[in-house]
Amino acid sequence: MAHTKPQRIKSISEFHRVRGLPKPTHPLISVVTTDDFTKLPDEIAMNAVFDFYFIALKRMKGVKYKYGQLHYDFEDDGILFFMSPNQVLELEIVEEENPEKQSGWMLLIHPDFIWNTPLAKTIKQYDFFDYSVNEALLLSEREEITLNSIIQTIRQEYHSNIDKFSKQIIISHIETLLSYSERFYSRQFITREKANHQILERLEKLLTDYFNSDDLAIRGLPSVQYVSEALNVSPSYLGSLLREISGQNTQQHIHDKLIEKAKEKLSTTNLSVSEIAYKLGFEHSQSFSKLFKAKTNASPLEFRQSFN
Repeated sequence: MAHTKPQRIKSISEFHRVRGLPKPTHPLISVVTTDDFTKLPDEIAMNAVFDFYFIALKRMKGVKYKYGQLHYDFEDDGILFFMSPNQVLELEIVEEENPEKQSGWMLLIHPDFIWNTPLAKTIKQYDFFDYSVNEALLLSEREEITLNSIIQTIRQEYHSNIDKFSKQIIISHIETLLSYSERFYSRQFITREKANHQILERLEKLLTDYFNSDDLAIRGLPSVQYVSEALNVSPSYLGSLLREISGQNTQQHIHDKLIEKAKEKLSTTNLSVSEIAYKLGFEHSQSFSKLFKAKTNASPLEFRQSFN
């Protein structure tokens, strides 16, 4: 598919119109199943930015999704992924294959639907909305059945007569869906233990090489963005994975490696604290001393004196 400027889809009604779907029953929330589409798979390539939350569960072959430059080829698995407003979704059809019948659903939630509710704040705390598609959630059959049941309930609720209870009931089911998704991601981090520990090993080597480099003073401290790009994972996914494995996020891992290097220099060289801070990429020695004390409960000088 030729690369074109993403189409901005501002409303759920516009999404329905663009995708050849009937007008949505509710203007701010919609559940769409693959059975609802009238267009053939090779007619539904998409390159779009949504102004609403987009949660999708897909079973498909011969279809390729990607965020930016990251691709994910779908096999015959239940794949769940999440997008928050302003992310780019690109869907491509693999030309050399004939896509089989796809199944699944999409849940579209406009921010106005959850405005002024607790969910408006808590939804931003779910890191998986910032994961890349290749970090999608692979569902077991039982997990998929659980989520499908919630989606059916949401759809039934807004198709019923809307009353003063409808919105809160729907929101409570969305919250349940997100809570289950968080649980299933935690399970995935555990079941992919080998792959995840390989990422941890690569992280340790990356940080070791970085802090041993001669130009560290010029390059400065490594950022979370730098580390995640070097490991080819999204910052949010890396942070979630590390918290699950080690109880610490990416920034804490960076700081631990930094303190490890600082201790080495304090105990084996005669460099001043200011010189060590500079060599470790700090612009101000006070920032280094503050971080060192926070991590070790001792100032750099106190740590050095403990060796005398």
